[in-house]
This record gives sequence, C-alpha cells and structure tokens, in this order.
Amino acid sequence: MGDIRSMDVLETLSVALGLATLAGINLYLTVLVTGMAIQFGWVVLPPHLHDLVVLGDPWVIAISGVFYLLEFFADKIPWIDTANDAVHTFVRPLGGALLAVLALGEANPAVQVIAGLLAGGAALTAHAAKAGARLMANVSPEPFSNIGLSLGEDALVLGGLGLLLWNPLVACVLTILALGVIWTMFPRLLRRMRSTGWLAWRKLNGPSAGLEATALQSELPVSCFDAVRRRRSTNEPVAFAARCISDGGPGLPKGYFGWLTRLGDGSLFFVAPRRRDPLVVEVPLPGASIQRESRFLCERLRVRPTSGRGFDFAFERGHCRLADEIARELTEPARKELEVAAAI
Repeated sequence: MGDIRSMDVLETLSVALGLATLAGINLYLTVLVTGMAIQFGWVVLPPHLHDLVVLGDPWVIAISGVFYLLEFFADKIPWIDTANDAVHTFVRPLGGALLAVLALGEANPAVQVIAGLLAGGAALTAHAAKAGARLMANVSPEPFSNIGLSLGEDALVLGGLGLLLWNPLVACVLTILALGVIWTMFPRLLRRMRSTGWLAWRKLNGPSAGLEATALQSELPVSCFDAVRRRRSTNEPVAFAARCISDGGPGLPKGYFGWLTRLGDGSLFFVAPRRRDPLVVEVPLPGASIQRESRFLCERLRVRPTSGRGFDFAFERGHCRLADEIARELTEPARKELEVAAAI
C-alpha cells in the first residue's frame, strides 16, 4: 500500500512538472489538448489527479482554443512572435504554476506554494529558451524559420503530453534533463538575446545607414587596455578601437559587447569587459582576407585567416561607413605586404 501511495505521489509531481514545462512553450495548446482529452474521454484521470478534470470544462476548452488560434498565426510572423513572447513572459510561468498546483490537488498548502514556485521556474525556463530561439531566428527576415520553429514547438507540446500519458516518470526524467541543458546554455543564450535585441533596437532608433560619423576612436577602458597589453606583452599604443559585438570565431564566444582593437604594431584584438578579467582574443591578421556584408540587423565584418574559421564582428545596422572604414584599415597593410612580396 505504501509503495502504491509513493508511486501516486511521484506521478503527481511528474505530471505537475511536465504540464508546467509544456505551458512555458505553449500554454494554450497544453490546456486545450489536456482539456479535450479529459472532456472526450481520451484519458481517464486517476484519483490523485482528479482536480485536473476542470480543464475539461467546455468554457475552458473554448477560451483556450480561441487564444491558441490567435497565437497559432501570431507565432509564425517574424517579430510579431517576439512581441507575443514578451507579453507571455508573465502569462506562461503563471499558467504553468497554476497547472502544477491544480495537479497537486488537496496537498499541504506549503507543498502547493513550493511546487508552484518550482513549476513557475520550470515554465519560465522553457519560455526563455523558446523566446531566445525565436529572437535569434528573427535575425533573418524570411518567415520559413519562424514557421518551422512554431510547428516544431507545437509538435513538442503534443509529444510531451503523449509522453505524460504513457509514462509520467519517464517524462519527468526527460524534462529535468532538458531543463538542465537549458540552464547550462543559459548564459550563452542570454548574451545572444541581449545582443540581438540591442541590434534590433538600434536598427529602429539608430542613424540611417551612411549618416553616422566614421572617425575611429583610439581609446579603451583602462582595464581593457591593460588586458590587451598583458596579452601582447607590449607597450604599443592603440591605433584604433571600434565598438562592436563578437559574432563567433575560434575562441571567440558570440554575443559579447566590446571593441575591435588594433595596436600600433598592427596586431588585432577583440576585447570585452567581464565581471572578472576582460575577454581578450587575438585575431590573426597577416595574410587574412577581410570580408564585409550588410545583414538584416547588422553590418558584419569577417576576418578570415589563411587557415581555419573566420572571426565575425557585428556593428549596428546604421554603421556601414564605419565598418567600411575598418575594413579598409585592415586591408591596406595586407595589400602593402603583397606588393612588397611581389616586388621581391
């Protein structure tokens, strides 16, 4: 008898956590499908989950269906989906917490509060992963990635609900693993969300392309300048420093706000402030090719060494003249080296 009771408790907690996490992805679809399954007898709720029967109320099904229909279309339009995610930053975690508390039934009030907080956190984690993926997909203006992600999320919710029905304990284990992976990747995801959001904001509010100043500054924050000099073991001054965002490369994480910095001896670095030591990455410049392109949200500069992956840097969308000036500054020494080599 005790083993049966323990199994009921585990299944209840598993269902509570699973519903909350799926609500963080799509609250209305989770409520709609669960309610329809209960209303039409697709599932028979065990006694310890009997309070979930309220989801089968026709009014609950109708309202969740209307909201899901609205979200179904909004979720597939670039930037409208991000605005929708911003609004639901509060709605989905709260809905997930309420579903978890409802699944617990007549549990101890303290247990309900603790479970509600944990379930809200799980829903918020799933929501953050969804919103972050959508924001990064919006870097490309085409709608196909948004449509694909939206359909994939709906399929994930339906599959998750089916797994909860088949084996709640397996669903619980997979949910905990998925949440752990999201938390492991969360700092990287947060940087990408912050940088993409900033580039979008600057695209809307910054200067028009070609109207900004092109003067390159030659100053860095003291901590960043000292970090570069320690890395290079040199007393060379800064030739120029341009604000940009790291966009990937060997040893270069994405999403850091910093400076593309060149010293007087021609060496090139990306340096960004951090809580501890600044991030300093040397970019091999001798023999490298410099590529420029304008993207939907940013002006992109790529430094491609003679071997290996390239180093990418993003400038705000209005700073095309500045990015062009940096490309010329980096290309000129390479051209002179080729001319000297040809003369020899």
